[in-house]
Amino acid sequence: MPTLIVLGLLVIGFVYFSQVYADVLWYNQLGFLEVFVTENLSRIGLFVAAFLIMAASVYFSLRIAYRSRPIYAPDSNVQDNLNRYQAQLEPIRRLLILGIPIVLGAFAGTAASSQWERMLLFFNSESFGQTDPEFGLDIGFYVFTLPFLNFLLGFLVSVTVISGIAGVLTHYLYGGIRLEEKGLFTSRAARTHIAVLAALFLILQGVNYWLDRYATVTSSSGKWAGALYTDVNAVIPTKAILAAAAVIVAVLFIVSAVIGRWRLPVIGTAMLVITAILAGGVYPWVIQRFQVVPSEFSREEPFIERNMEMTRAAYGLDGVQVTDYGVEEVPQEGALNEDGETTANIRLLDPNLVSDAFSQLQQFRQYYQFPEILNVDRYEIDGEIEDTVIAVRELNTAGVPAGWINEHVYYTHGYGVVAAAGSTVQPDGRPAFIQSGIPSTGLLGDESTFEPRIYFGEESPEYSIVGAPEGATPLEIDRPQTEESDQEARSTFQGDGGPVVGNFFNRLVYALKFQSTDLLLSDQVNDQSQILYDRDPVDRVEKVAPYLTLDSNTYPAIVDGRVKWIIDGYTTTADYPYSTQQELQSATVDSLTATGVSTALPAERVNYIRNAVKATVDAYDGSVDLYAWDDEDPILKAWQEIYPSSLQPYSEMSADLMAHVRYPEDLFKVQRELLARYHVTQTQPFYSNNQAWAVPVDPTLEDGERAVKQPPFYLSLQMPDQESASFSLTTPFIPFVPEGQEPRNILYGFLAADGDAGTGEDGVKAETYGALRLLDSSGQDSAVGPGQAANLFNSDTEVSQELNLLRQGASEVISGNLLTLPIGGGIAYVQPVYVQSSGDSSFPVLRRVLVSFGEQVGFAPTLAEALDQVFQGDSGAETGDSENVGETPNDPAAPPAGEEPTAEPTEEPTTPAEPGTGDPAADLRAALEEANAAIQEGQDALAEGDFAAYGEAQERLDQALQRALDAESRLSGASGDAGQ
Repeated sequence: MPTLIVLGLLVIGFVYFSQVYADVLWYNQLGFLEVFVTENLSRIGLFVAAFLIMAASVYFSLRIAYRSRPIYAPDSNVQDNLNRYQAQLEPIRRLLILGIPIVLGAFAGTAASSQWERMLLFFNSESFGQTDPEFGLDIGFYVFTLPFLNFLLGFLVSVTVISGIAGVLTHYLYGGIRLEEKGLFTSRAARTHIAVLAALFLILQGVNYWLDRYATVTSSSGKWAGALYTDVNAVIPTKAILAAAAVIVAVLFIVSAVIGRWRLPVIGTAMLVITAILAGGVYPWVIQRFQVVPSEFSREEPFIERNMEMTRAAYGLDGVQVTDYGVEEVPQEGALNEDGETTANIRLLDPNLVSDAFSQLQQFRQYYQFPEILNVDRYEIDGEIEDTVIAVRELNTAGVPAGWINEHVYYTHGYGVVAAAGSTVQPDGRPAFIQSGIPSTGLLGDESTFEPRIYFGEESPEYSIVGAPEGATPLEIDRPQTEESDQEARSTFQGDGGPVVGNFFNRLVYALKFQSTDLLLSDQVNDQSQILYDRDPVDRVEKVAPYLTLDSNTYPAIVDGRVKWIIDGYTTTADYPYSTQQELQSATVDSLTATGVSTALPAERVNYIRNAVKATVDAYDGSVDLYAWDDEDPILKAWQEIYPSSLQPYSEMSADLMAHVRYPEDLFKVQRELLARYHVTQTQPFYSNNQAWAVPVDPTLEDGERAVKQPPFYLSLQMPDQESASFSLTTPFIPFVPEGQEPRNILYGFLAADGDAGTGEDGVKAETYGALRLLDSSGQDSAVGPGQAANLFNSDTEVSQELNLLRQGASEVISGNLLTLPIGGGIAYVQPVYVQSSGDSSFPVLRRVLVSFGEQVGFAPTLAEALDQVFQGDSGAETGDSENVGETPNDPAAPPAGEEPTAEPTEEPTTPAEPGTGDPAADLRAALEEANAAIQEGQDALAEGDFAAYGEAQERLDQALQRALDAESRLSGASGDAGQ
């Protein structure tokens, strides 16, 4: 039996060792062993220190109580029972005196080890260069010092209380404390022991009262964050009084140990409790109720001002550039002449809808896949910067044939980047790809200019075995030889992407980690093999930078000949004085996260946030680079002291990488949530909350869907005060309305964050990057908001008629993202309209574009035509789809096939000829039958991959729909004439 126990312990120990050893190999290969060592040594150090302090304190308390027990205790029923307990415990007494402290010490050490970050920040604290307005202390005291002091104080209080309880129970068990006829008896040793522990507890409580004074400025318990009128005039002074009182009572306990009487400390303790109730509870309530409530604004105004100022500073809102924007509501001809940079980049391709199109047109194999939501970036195309919808073709593990070798040796990576122009589509509504195919080719490069293989991605397998000796036959399925080929090209991983598993010991370690005997025994594992795991870019950055909160939107970019995943990292705290706390999850939830196609940040409350780090993960070899993006952030500076070699200055970033950095989405969501209220600069309207704004509900949601906020959108646009367009993250604001009331869909504000960091030079950040520009139109109270624009679209008779026709034949009409654009001196709304036919192989294609300006609505096959409809026939705009005007098969202005265009009217208009049989009802039925037939032919062509036939079917569909519109118009006219 003992042998089995020893063997069992050895097995458990080796399994634990193998997990640690695997982590060491992973961190070492990635070049971040410093992170692993520092964190774990800190945890071990805290564990050992807390274990020793707790265990020693409890041990000596037990030991002292036992050794000072009375030699003789008077007989009594109680004492007889205690004597029996003593007899039963005597055989294991020594074990208990040693074992209880060890167990309690282990619990204490485990709890303390989780505070390793607080400890490291305490010893590496940095100055914020700004003081709090109440105590005049540097903000670093609240962020770095106070949290650790509170932890340390709480731990020492726990040690004191537990040691005291252990000592009291032991004294009672052995007669040092007992109930007699005269009352409670305590031996001199017990009295001294208890008095010392009680005095220590009260001293710690006094320190706690004193530190509580500082906690008031980070409190969020009031209407506004920080120390308010009652806190400053009642709570803070009483905490100081209670701190002094606790120390006095502690002295009384020491005195009682000398004089042998409990009266003074008991009276002192009672007075302390009464004082705590009256001064700590009743007095602040009286001040609040009878001084603050009747004159709240006048009393709280200076503290509200503190909250406004500190909140804006904590969230990076103190530099918002506000412009009063008078919204023009009547569109004028040529009004967009000056907005060419914006209109040329209006994004028609909705990254949230076109994943199916990418999959149907560019997936090629069942073992590939695209994400459900694509990303928006910008690339230089023919000398011009253009917005681009981009994705990588990742491995789809669900499409890989079953079997360990297939899953972990043959199918190891995805292949290629697929990108489409954001501002235009092909004439048939499909994405206009600028990078596509297998092999990967296009305007962004090919295999000779960048590495297209995706070994590290958001959907990569749990682990893969890669690498082989030079000259060995390649095993990995690389890609199809061509798009049409049934043959697969094979390759061998050539990078340094994971720990080597060539030797038996490493194979055994990873076989245990992944619980796989195949990994240990397979002959596919050779002496050059590497194991790739933890392959999600977010997971890799989380492990090497555990102090960061990572943005939920990771995106790929072709950078310096590699595909890089770019991830934004945030430093946060909830201890910034007078700053309002914000829950990250509630701030980052929108219509995309609510449906599960995207993710929000975790439910963590913070009151300070900075985009401190830009991280990249190489999609081929998994290498991670961390760049100190906000080199003025004190929290990041502290972590740089802790991990001196893990971060690089942003001056090490290449110009190519700088060109693809953008303003982070989750930070923007948090900022817009705060700015909706903190754009107000005067205390009176801020107090009354009558100038608060709100982020509008997404107007594209279907009936019955939960009302959630509209997501922000990346757009290249030129704000009214900008010299040129910049790649920006944007959001509108509408008036805030209390819950339960109908929303007012009036545009009150428009916010854009400048996301262009590149200057064309390595390591040089654009000065305008991160600029927050706010257009304030709240004084007008009539500008159309997003919800109103959507209502205008839905209520327009011509739009409704054509949408109904597009829905014929079981087709589904899908509304794309509703974009808000400050152009033409007003606000324009642009929404792409997609149509998806029924069938498993169908995908949404862009068929129409909706535009509104003021109350004018345009609805056309192209953005250029829709804008012209709104702006009196000539908007003056340059658009990305201008070349499609007159060429698209879905042009509603084009005459049906085989007919001549209708002549332009003269001064004496002529009645245009009515096409068809002359019977509009019959014409309508015939046109709808032709539309249904064209839809079916298009689906069949798409299923067979015959895109030429698909395009022809779409052309016939549009011609049939146009004839149906004409027939319906004539039918409505005839009905109207008959009714007169």
